[in-house]
Amino acid sequence: DRKFLEKMYPLLKESVQFFMDFLVEKERKLVTCPSVSPENTYIMKDGTKGCLSYGVTMDNEILHELFADFQKAAEVLGEKDTAFLAAARKCEQKLPEIQIGKHGQIMEWQEDYEEAEPGHRHISHLWALHPAYQITPDGEPELCKAARVTLQRRLESGGGHTGWSRAWILNMYARLWEEELCYKNLLALLKKSTLPNLFDNHPPFQIDGNFGGTAGITEMLLQSHMGFIQLLPALPDAWKNGSITGICAKGNFEISISWKEGQLDKATILSGSGTPCNVRYGDKTLSFSTVKGKKYEITLVGNLLKLL
Repeated sequence: DRKFLEKMYPLLKESVQFFMDFLVEKERKLVTCPSVSPENTYIMKDGTKGCLSYGVTMDNEILHELFADFQKAAEVLGEKDTAFLAAARKCEQKLPEIQIGKHGQIMEWQEDYEEAEPGHRHISHLWALHPAYQITPDGEPELCKAARVTLQRRLESGGGHTGWSRAWILNMYARLWEEELCYKNLLALLKKSTLPNLFDNHPPFQIDGNFGGTAGITEMLLQSHMGFIQLLPALPDAWKNGSITGICAKGNFEISISWKEGQLDKATILSGSGTPCNVRYGDKTLSFSTVKGKKYEITLVGNLLKLL
């Protein structure tokens, strides 16, 4: 939606301008300061507990995405302010990267602190996995491995005890293509955190668990954050046969999918803008041009994805 992008571009640019001014340099990196990892507490070597820090992982992940999206938007819109774009790019290059800690986990802070609550309900340092797209199985397998360790450590220590937290874990496992762990956490969300009227039990109620649960189911069946449309990325064995209609994907596509015996049966793709369509199912890929308003049907023929 180019018109929407044109409207929002000044906000993107001003956000980048703000952080270029706000960030401070520490150990040759540009960081937010003061900074907190939402609601979590760390323990220093002398046993002191703290919350305030600098350049926490979630901040860095959000900033990486802000700067990257700004650069993409500027490219699409043909922005001519080359000096500012170069300065923004230079700033982005000095943001801290995601680090792996002593347990093999994604580090939550710049220091590899122990946590006061290892089973904390927040998992903010995996923001890059979901809802963002910096950690992907194709692009960052080592970070995905560390994300799995992070989730496992949280759950082993009692994490996911609120509905919204369990829903977020569901979405994260979907992004890791862990279909059976998705199914396990979806059942836990329904059994432990869902009231008889289907409200999410925080307690007493928090809509995040409801929205997050449906988002997780959708992520299990369709993903499009990696530059292509992925069909059934995390389909569990328990869902042998089924269908879903009207899911939206990036690129302005509306998609319906059916499957039988755990395998893709058919996908119908409606192109809303006439943009090129790139589809993946497992290790099978298909790319084709589209016409605005036209529907395309895809199926599995032997070992290949085919247009009908």
